[in-house]
Amino acid sequence: MDPLIKLKYTIDILFGHNTSKFLPKPMTFFFSHKNGRLRNVYYNDQLLCTLRIDGGLAISIFLAAMLLKNAKFLTYCLAVDKVSKPFIEKGRSVFCNHVTWCGKNVHIQSDVPVLYQNKVIAIGKAMLSSEMIISQSRGVAVKIRNSLKCHR
Repeated sequence: MDPLIKLKYTIDILFGHNTSKFLPKPMTFFFSHKNGRLRNVYYNDQLLCTLRIDGGLAISIFLAAMLLKNAKFLTYCLAVDKVSKPFIEKGRSVFCNHVTWCGKNVHIQSDVPVLYQNKVIAIGKAMLSSEMIISQSRGVAVKIRNSLKCHR
């Protein structure tokens, strides 16, 4: 299967129909030497995403910022307040009481872009669903995987 088509199908399944049309055009694909599977996708020497063995995607902050142009992608995101922004940028976890808005498609163990004023500041894994994050005032909502300070 063509790697571009596989990537587009995967993004559309994970983040909503027609989200893949916001991908940049000249992408570079890297394959595993052991089994020949698609591993990493780059654009202008910046990592866009890594394909996981289970079929999921580990997206980068750069790709999340591109996909934000799609309104459906916002339902997979989470917004935080000003107080927690510097800690999240350093790679610290997001707590429920600092979440100002949460998209309806945030599920347990899913990758979640963390936003502050409609800009992606980190990517993490959700520990709770969107309903639980909104209803609770204590506990970890998202464990951060990549943040802005880690990339600089």
